[in-house]
Amino acid sequence: MNWKKEWKPLAVIVAAFLLCYYLPVDWLKSLERLQNALWESLYLVKWYAREHVLLCLVPAFFIAGAVGVFVSQAAVMKYLGARAGKVLAYGVAAVSGSVLAVCSCTILPLFAGIYRMGAGLGPACAFLYSGPAINILAIILTARVLGPELGIARAIGAVLFSIVIGLCMHLFFRKEELEKVDAQAMLPEPEVTRPLWQNALYFASMVGILVFANWGRPADESGLWHAIYAAKWTVTGGFALVLAVILVRWFQVRWWTIALAGLPPLVLGLLFPGTPQAAFVVGVIGLTLVINTGQEEMQEWFASSWGFAKQILPLLLIGVVIAGVLLGRPGAEGLIPSQWVAHLVGGNSLGANLFASVAGAFMYFATLTEVPILEGLLGAGMGKGPALALLLAGPALSLPNMLVIRSVMGTKKTVVFVLLVMAMATVSGLIFGAVWG
Repeated sequence: MNWKKEWKPLAVIVAAFLLCYYLPVDWLKSLERLQNALWESLYLVKWYAREHVLLCLVPAFFIAGAVGVFVSQAAVMKYLGARAGKVLAYGVAAVSGSVLAVCSCTILPLFAGIYRMGAGLGPACAFLYSGPAINILAIILTARVLGPELGIARAIGAVLFSIVIGLCMHLFFRKEELEKVDAQAMLPEPEVTRPLWQNALYFASMVGILVFANWGRPADESGLWHAIYAAKWTVTGGFALVLAVILVRWFQVRWWTIALAGLPPLVLGLLFPGTPQAAFVVGVIGLTLVINTGQEEMQEWFASSWGFAKQILPLLLIGVVIAGVLLGRPGAEGLIPSQWVAHLVGGNSLGANLFASVAGAFMYFATLTEVPILEGLLGAGMGKGPALALLLAGPALSLPNMLVIRSVMGTKKTVVFVLLVMAMATVSGLIFGAVWG
């Protein structure tokens, strides 16, 4: 890593993040709608910096960087490549995405990683949709709060969407995919440095950190989901310990560097149990120092992760600001009044379903927040068909998400992907509303 060249973009990103984190919006807020929309965008970007950058995106960047360094291109192409069997490729993409249960922004570094490693466009898009859409906890919450028919329809629709959208993307860009098949056939078989099961455990430890650090508070203060939420930081620490052992045993990282990096977050976690984010941040800094001063393989891991961060973070923050200006935060007002939205999604007309899918696609939903928002809209007169359309389009897409997808696979593919999601959500809402509305 050439820090003489890289310190400037790092300084800019850190300064922008700190500005968002400590933004004094209460002191600056005004009552006018235009000014209010601007402040709502600042509130949204401050909330996004606090709730998603540290716990969601940072682990995702490390996982995406690890995919680029430790997963062979041959392995990606075997299971997700353009030459892989359709059942295997789309099955792996849908299952892999659903295990993560992340929001539409956190999935982006992982999608970029597998796509650049040679995954076929269809399986990569299936993975991109399934990650935020097939969220088991969100589907259960939907069924309990909004009714079992909406929960079941969301589950079935999300699984089918991920496969159908992937197949359509492959079909629409079939010529490019065939060229990719020919190019992949000429690639030599790379050497395997460590067995598959070791890499699987290595990635499982990082995915465990990502999933449990972001485990949301359930509606009920009892039961299995609440028990997991109550123990989330203990479980996250357990996965971090597993990752530390793996790095020492299989990646030749010196044990004393791991011990020095792990001691500060352990002490902070014990002394300040009410602020686990502080221990998490210190742990991330320690891991960064360890791998950036380790062997060449470790330094490549950090360089790859840093490359994803440079590309994705600025676009996400810009997108969050724009979304905040137009729509505000959930439960607040932007330039577009919420009364308009509630009025336009009543009934089960084509226009209502189309508007719900378009509005959902551009609005940013954090994991699980779509359920209480829809509960309020249904109470304000929203039809059940448009509700399903928003559930199928909203969690998987957002304006920040679209900006990053465009930087990864280009404008044409991004437009087709977004239009497919909107069209299928609209049609699904019309059918659902006609039957159960």
